[in-house]
Amino acid sequence: MTLMGEIEASIPALRRYAWSLLRDTDDADDLVQDCLVRALDRVAADPAIAAVRPWLFTIMHNLFVSRWRTTRRRRVTMPGDAVGNAEVPVAPEQDDALARRDLLAGLGRLTEDQRQVLLLVTVEGLEYRDVASILGIPVGTVMSRLSRARDNLHAHISGEKRPLLRRVK
Repeated sequence: MTLMGEIEASIPALRRYAWSLLRDTDDADDLVQDCLVRALDRVAADPAIAAVRPWLFTIMHNLFVSRWRTTRRRRVTMPGDAVGNAEVPVAPEQDDALARRDLLAGLGRLTEDQRQVLLLVTVEGLEYRDVASILGIPVGTVMSRLSRARDNLHAHISGEKRPLLRRVK
């Protein structure tokens, strides 16, 4: 597959990841577009890119972090309730709709770090070392965040009450 073909094949995955970060379809599309523009600019300079997909996710993650920092500095709030804005392509049965709602609510309760790792590993199928490279963290941190994210999501979906941790000095 050519480099441009690999980039094009990665667009649906980039859109999913962008939506999971921003929880807004329009903002996610803007982030994907900016990511692709930056990627295409860099391809012209360095056409010998080995792993295209992790490279694209790294560009998107860095763009997201830059925007988040800018937004935080400007004190602009981002939409918090994206669960109501989720677009589902197939009309689910009632049980499926409830399970989907619980899953999205559980994802919304995860920390941003846990949600990013969980989605990159489980939904996008990236390897731990690729996720570590994308997020700029050690592989061990990826594994611990993934474990905590899975535990927290399972606890939310099963309805378990998790004890709050206390700070001991």
